[in-house]
Amino acid sequence: MSETQRPASEVEHLGSGLKVRHLTMMGLGSAIGAGLFLGSGVGIAAAGPAIIVSYLLAGVMIIFVMRMLGEMGAALPVSGSFSHYARIGIGRWAGFSMGWLYWFMLIMVLGVEITGASAIVQSWLPGVPQWVVALGFVTFFAVVNLAQVANFGEFEFWFAALKVAVIVGFLIIGILLVFGLLPGTEPVGTTHLLGDGDGFAPNGIAGVAAGLLAVAFAFGGIEIVTIAAAESKDPERSIATAVRSVVWRISVFYLGSISIMVLVLPWTAASGETSPFVSVLDIAGIPYVSGFMELVVVIALLSAFNANVYGTSRMAYSLARGGDGPAWLSKLTHHGVPRNAVLVSVFFGFVSVWLNWLLPDTILGILLNAVGSALIAIWLFIVVSHLRLRRRFEQEGTLRLRMWLFPYLSWFTLAMLIGFIALMLSDSAARVQLASTFVLFLIITVLGLIWHRTHDRATLSHPSDRPAPRPRDR
Repeated sequence: MSETQRPASEVEHLGSGLKVRHLTMMGLGSAIGAGLFLGSGVGIAAAGPAIIVSYLLAGVMIIFVMRMLGEMGAALPVSGSFSHYARIGIGRWAGFSMGWLYWFMLIMVLGVEITGASAIVQSWLPGVPQWVVALGFVTFFAVVNLAQVANFGEFEFWFAALKVAVIVGFLIIGILLVFGLLPGTEPVGTTHLLGDGDGFAPNGIAGVAAGLLAVAFAFGGIEIVTIAAAESKDPERSIATAVRSVVWRISVFYLGSISIMVLVLPWTAASGETSPFVSVLDIAGIPYVSGFMELVVVIALLSAFNANVYGTSRMAYSLARGGDGPAWLSKLTHHGVPRNAVLVSVFFGFVSVWLNWLLPDTILGILLNAVGSALIAIWLFIVVSHLRLRRRFEQEGTLRLRMWLFPYLSWFTLAMLIGFIALMLSDSAARVQLASTFVLFLIITVLGLIWHRTHDRATLSHPSDRPAPRPRDR
């Protein structure tokens, strides 16, 4: 069997209850979070109305990356997704490094998400310690992730649907505001779009670049669609449909929301402390808007937490099956759920929460800096893997979704990512992120080399301990 053929044993043993609507909402649920509801204010403050350009550039880059990932996912749907593609397209070390870098990144994000949600909910429940709220949330989502994958998918579908409904409602209200169709309002015109006299780009190209840094990572999480593909009933068709759907929905929701914000609000009023969503709804005269948006942010954080627990557990499961992690992480329940991988992810989620409370400004800050630009490394490896695997998929006749204008747009996307890194190097805070990620990547790669050498020796000494064969071994 060719190493780019789908491993039948993985699809047979993992659950297969996810539908296209589940995959689509999982991608949306992970990508539409506090980064949009709260982080958009940071971007507007940095770039002014020109934040639209930042969102457009970041959006185009992510659309191209997702198209490439979707092409590989439809041709070879496996739970390891880009980690497996890096393994067979670049090398064993790349699969190990990408897989565990992604796992580490999501583990740290889990702690931030559950800490943020718990802090808000604790403010509603005076006298209840924040750690009790966090414990309740993490325990609940551990149970959800240990259930049959179809039940998990259904739960995440409705969870994410609430966020999508809020954004749709916001878009409708925003359009009415823009055209002065709400009582007591007038058409907004282009005053705010032109920076209230400061110009469309009041901070120039540097502002657009800073805005790009602020918004690009908000698209992170969408890649979970391809991780979940192996547990859908018709992986090849499901992943192609879900990728197409997620791309245009993210484009409409993000670009639509940010366009309304810069049309309705003065750019100088934006900050990272107040959500632009709240400010727009305040102008519309909707009562209790602040409390409502607090609830929406909690839902957004918990939905992303739920999806990310899923993503970390499946990545750990896939790595273990490929000999890149302890074999016990690949054990499945009779429902096809990797129980040990879920429990390990939940445990380290607790550790991350503990670090949030214990060391918020020291070790945690260093770890979060490493997470900050980890997505850039992952996107780079996705593009390189695609460039190396495309011809092989064509020869095998497994392509069901194709990257546009291959290889020109693929190389263009790689150039965009390199340009993005150059922008990060021009920003002092971003340089710290890049340096932290580079050090973390080196540590993981070295650990991978040590693991493979030790693991291979053990396998030679005890052939009966050999893990289930990967496609390349057949």
